[in-house]
Amino acid sequence: MNKLRWGVLSTSKFALTKILPALRACQHSEAVALASRDLAKAQAAAAEFNLAKAYGSYEALLADPEIDVIYNPTPNHLHVPWTIKALEAGKHVLCEKPIGLNSAEAQLLVEAAAKHPSLKVMEAFMYRLHPQWVKAKEIIKAGGIGELRTIQSLFSYFNNDAANVRNQAGIGGGGLMDIGCYNISLSRFLFDAEPKRVIGWVEYDPQFHTDRLASGVLDFGHGTATFTCSTQLAPYQRVHIFGTTGRIEIEIPFNAPPDQPTRLWHQHDGQLDEISFAVCDQYTIEADAFSLAVINHRPVPTPLTDAVANMRAIEAVVISGKTNTWVTL
Repeated sequence: MNKLRWGVLSTSKFALTKILPALRACQHSEAVALASRDLAKAQAAAAEFNLAKAYGSYEALLADPEIDVIYNPTPNHLHVPWTIKALEAGKHVLCEKPIGLNSAEAQLLVEAAAKHPSLKVMEAFMYRLHPQWVKAKEIIKAGGIGELRTIQSLFSYFNNDAANVRNQAGIGGGGLMDIGCYNISLSRFLFDAEPKRVIGWVEYDPQFHTDRLASGVLDFGHGTATFTCSTQLAPYQRVHIFGTTGRIEIEIPFNAPPDQPTRLWHQHDGQLDEISFAVCDQYTIEADAFSLAVINHRPVPTPLTDAVANMRAIEAVVISGKTNTWVTL
């Protein structure tokens, strides 16, 4: 088998505008079904994307024996429950970030996955597989900026829609869960380590009770990462990576467009190199990487233990914001 059959849980805007178009371009993954709690919506989306099957419930999709992989882009509070249900139905699962509502819930998924050793599960941090991030890490590992000492990252957008899931505290809304998870993930990814302690400042929306502005410092012992994320600021994203002899700047680090080139800048040895990357869809790359791990019986690019560690760091920032103290991990 060189192409796995994928089913997508939900007809959300994200599923329809990001995941299904990306799966169309895959070499080793093929979207064949999707499910919604509204059958008419599922059927309309299936017709739009020429999918063979549409289901009016998530349970019906999981029961389909012809589906190999489930993509789970449901709201945050449904990530762990439906990923576990998919595993119990014999499906591999690529689950949207953050992996769960907290590290304890994420650990439950680790334990559930251990009961199904033949099945693959991964948190969908697609950015790590984009060529610009592969290159950035390659430069750092090769000593291209000297010793990595500090990372600065910003990620923001403006959304004050009370009906939006990102503004609903009870189901895992808020900036840290939605986009701050990237700031923390990338820092751990580049340092290839876990922070020893963190300190955070968090402001909450008085109506939604979700964090709308958060800043933090991650102390890795031999370097730091500082970040700000917000759901109520002008849209922006950027990552700056500094070493003892050079630096890297990534222009569009997270929402890399699937229809135009991306670039980063590498300053070293008295020069500034602009490195461009050809048009690609990071969701397509991610889906195929996951499928190949299944087909070739290899580990997935990012293990679930990484997802649990990321949740622990997010929690530490929240706790620090409430206690005004450093929190040791």
